[in-house]
Parts: sequence; structure tokens; C-alpha cells
Amino acid sequence: MRVGILGSGTMAEVHAGAWRTTGALLMGCASANLEQALHLARQFNIKVYQSYTELLRDVDIIDICLPTHLHHRMALQAAAARRHVVCEGPIALSRQDGLEMIQACDEAGVRLYVATGRRFFPQYRLSRELLLRGHIGRLDVLRLQRVTTVSLRSEDEGYFDEARSGGIVVEQMTHDFDYARWLGGEVVQVQTRPRQGTDGRGQYVQAILRFKEGPMALLEGGWVFTPGVFRSALDIVGTDGVVEWRSDAGSSAPRFALKRTGQAAAVELPVSDWSQDPYALQIQHAYQCIRSGEPFEVTAQDGLEALRVALAARESMLTGRPVVL
Repeated sequence: MRVGILGSGTMAEVHAGAWRTTGALLMGCASANLEQALHLARQFNIKVYQSYTELLRDVDIIDICLPTHLHHRMALQAAAARRHVVCEGPIALSRQDGLEMIQACDEAGVRLYVATGRRFFPQYRLSRELLLRGHIGRLDVLRLQRVTTVSLRSEDEGYFDEARSGGIVVEQMTHDFDYARWLGGEVVQVQTRPRQGTDGRGQYVQAILRFKEGPMALLEGGWVFTPGVFRSALDIVGTDGVVEWRSDAGSSAPRFALKRTGQAAAVELPVSDWSQDPYALQIQHAYQCIRSGEPFEVTAQDGLEALRVALAARESMLTGRPVVL
């Protein structure tokens, strides 16, 4: 199948590299930033299309790697041309836009995949498997951390402009909200506490989620570190033990400890499993499902629900009150 990239920024580069690991034919890209597009084209030996309409004519799949406020319009145009859509998460800026994207693709008979890739990182994936296999009992508390800085290029790409990105709780934390739902199920209440008096690169938020089945989650997201510093972590606290992982702990493998015995061990996997690019794994999965008709592991509805939680988190941040979903 033939694939076209819409956009030429950071995620366009990441997705283009991921498509190279599939059997798809990467045709080219279209972008409002010609300089960036030419750089992307040279990097991957692809064509720069003069317009989105021209790109649509040449491909079977459109991969939308644009600022979030453009996802809705571009996905509807792709659906009208009966092209499958891969869309970098979050799905859209509003729930209504997300619903219209899903409906348009359904009516056109094409697939819509929302790339919320946290599920494809091996540490996160294995940690969930340890929970599901009963190694630490039932989920009690989940803690997720992802705090970083963003480059000047990220500023150019609109991450700091809430009208284009939705701010940190939509642009960045939606991916973590999706992972939290993957473990805990339906979210019934959200409460956030932001760092006061900052926006743009100084944004920092803590969000508390309560799940329908009883557990809770604490999520931490921020654009506050100095350039080059990135830290992510997870703790899954169960009734019988804990799974933990830290990006700066010096090991790719999560550790789990059992409350009853006090024993702790690292969960080891073959080296090849850790060396795989999670973005490549995600695109490979999307491509295989589009070709075969199999269901996606992350459905468009999952993307919509993660956005719903993010929008509730933003509302709580603005009002200072918890939001019931």
C-alpha cells in the first residue's frame, strides 16, 4: 500500500522512519513548511507534493503529523477521498471533532488509527502484562510521570499554543491518560493541580484520576526541565505487590516486588525485544490491521476517550475543582 505523510516536523520524521520498517511504499509528504519538507524528502528519498490534494491522489493511507487543531479537517478530507487515516494523537482538540472524524471514516469505509503510542513501549507493555497475569494482585494505585523540556523547534510546531495543541494535558498527557485507561478502565473523576502562573515551556500539571472500579492514578506531566533532560517513570501498585520502572534507573526492565515475601526482581526479556522502536511497532501494527481488516489494539474510540479525560483535566485545571465524567 502507498503511504503519504502530511506534515514535516518532528513526528513526521519519526513516522516516516517507522513506515520504512513496514512493507508499505512511502510516496512522499506535503507540508506548509517547504524547507522542512525538502529536508524530510532528502532524508527518506521521497517526493515533496505541492498540495494535500495532489498527495491524496497518489496514496492509499494518509499519515497526519500536523498540529492537533488541523487533524479534524485533514482527516475529513482524507475520508472524502476514501483514504485510510493514521493520525498522531491526540485525535483532535474537541470531542465533537473526534466524533466527526470517526463517523466520516466509518461512512467512507476506511480505517482510522489514532497513534497514542504509550502502549507500544515495551516497559509499559510488560508492566501491564505482569498486572494482568496476577503477579501483583489487583490494581490499587497507578503513578505515571513524564516530564521533559521541548526544543525551540517544538515551539515552532505549536506545542505551546493552546489554540493549536490544547496545552500540556491534551498534547502530551493524552498518551498517558490512554495508558491509564488501558490498565484501570473507565475514568469517572479527574482533578488537576497546575503549576501556577506559567504557560508554554513552563507548564507542569499533576492529575488525579479515579476509576469506576475503585483504583486511582496520579499522572505528572511537564515542560519544565533544562534542554536535553527527559524523565519518565511508572509505578503500578497492586494488592499483592508493585511494578516499577524509571527511565534513569540504568535498566530497560521493570522491577516487581511482592508484599508478602519482600522479594524484588527485574523482569528480563531478550535484548532484541528492548531494541525495537516503539513507534515502528505501532506503525507496523496499524499497517497490518489496515491490510488485513483486523481490529486495532488501540481503537479510535480509545483515542476519543483519552481526549475526553484530557479535556476534563483541563477543565479542572481552569476551575480548580474536580470534574465528574
